[in-house]
Formats: sequence, structure tokens, C-alpha cells
Amino acid sequence: MSRERFKKQLFEQFARVGRVLANGHRLELVEFLAQGERAVEALAEVTGLSVANTSQHLQQLRRVGLVAARKDGLHVYYRLADPAVSKLLGAIQSIAERQFAEVDRIVRSYLTAKDGLEPVSRADLLERAARGDVTVLDVRPPVEYAAGHVPGALNVPVRELEAQLGKLPRKQEVVAYCRGPYCVLAFEAVAQLRALGFSARRLEDGFPEWRLAGLPVEESAAGTDPGPPAVVNTPATRAAPLTQGRRLRG
Repeated sequence: MSRERFKKQLFEQFARVGRVLANGHRLELVEFLAQGERAVEALAEVTGLSVANTSQHLQQLRRVGLVAARKDGLHVYYRLADPAVSKLLGAIQSIAERQFAEVDRIVRSYLTAKDGLEPVSRADLLERAARGDVTVLDVRPPVEYAAGHVPGALNVPVRELEAQLGKLPRKQEVVAYCRGPYCVLAFEAVAQLRALGFSARRLEDGFPEWRLAGLPVEESAAGTDPGPPAVVNTPATRAAPLTQGRRLRG
């Protein structure tokens, strides 16, 4: 095989990944799977796609090794095949925002309009949470929280926020996070909290980025009371132990 032929064949294989990811629905599915393993039906519900359409997109992602699947009874569960897939999504998002004015316009018109304040960095949140002078708020659905969350975070989905306000300490700043830098849930939560007199800001990105940075993570059994959480062992866990996470209930 010639050198030129070798390179062409190699890059054609790389291009298979790019072709599969050249679809907005599939990128959105990758973002949801970055939160943790989900059944096809659950992914269809959160994306607004039909189950059949969701399954087809997931099969395309699986064919190029971006996701993996397992069957449990009548249900098929998908997960990211490698943490690098989440990094790839982040790189695509960052390049698009830097290069496409339309992306910046969309972000400014919807997200920045809800919250123009400087977000809290991961390092700052880790330090402040270790001191106990901030309330960390995970506004994702309970199933995503159970699959992994920032240690010490309270789980209050946005739709339940107003009903749970009495359980949030007013004397501490609240830092909210959700699925990533473009997840609207944290923006909406912060806007609601500020309108009600709370001091609130967003984390600079979301839970997947927190985990990819090697920071401490707690997990709890999905669909049950989290109880004492399991803390995933990372170097940062020992360096900055945080308080126990819990889900607020009405």
C-alpha cells in the first residue's frame, strides 16, 4: 500500500465519525448520555423524538463506537462508549461558538438575556463548597442526579423549584448547574431565584465537564432515596472533601 493510499483510507475512517455527528439530534443525544445511562424511551421523551427515530439515531452513533448499549428485559439502555465522546461534543460546541456568529447570537438572545453575570468556576465552587459557604443546586431530573452529581448538591428540578424554596438557605449564595454550558435549566433556575430575592449564580459549565476534570462525584441508586452517597474516588475527593448530597422532597 502506498503512503497516499494509507492516508486516504485512514482519514476516511475518521470521517465516518464526523458524518454521524453531523446531525443536531445526535449531538443532543450525546449531551443527554453524558449525564449517564438512559433507556431509549427516556431519551425519546427528553428529546421530543419518537422512540423509533431515537432508536435509529442511537444505532448510528453505536455503529461508529460513540455509544454502547445493553438490553434489560424489553428495554435497551445506552451510554457513552468513552468519556472522550463528551470531550468531543465540548470541542464542537466551543469551535462553533467561536467561529459562527449565529451561535453567539442565539446564545446572547436566549441564555445571556436570562443571566449576564459571570458564572462561578469549578475551582471556585470546589473551594467554597469545601468551606460550606455556598449551596450547590443540581436542577437536572432525579434520574440524572442519581447517575452522578457534584458532592453536597441539592437536587431540585426547575419545575419543582418554587415549591421547594422554603428549604433553600437564604443566607448563602446558590450556585446552580445542569447538563452543560448551554443547558437552559440552570439559567432558568438562577433567574427564578434572583426574582425571589436569592443570591444566585451559575456554574461555568455542567456536570459532565465537572466529571471530566477529575473532580469528586457522588452517585446514588436511580429511583430510590439516595441515602448516604457513594463518592467516586478521585484525587480531588481527598484534596477537598465536600458535604453529603441529597434530594429535597416536598
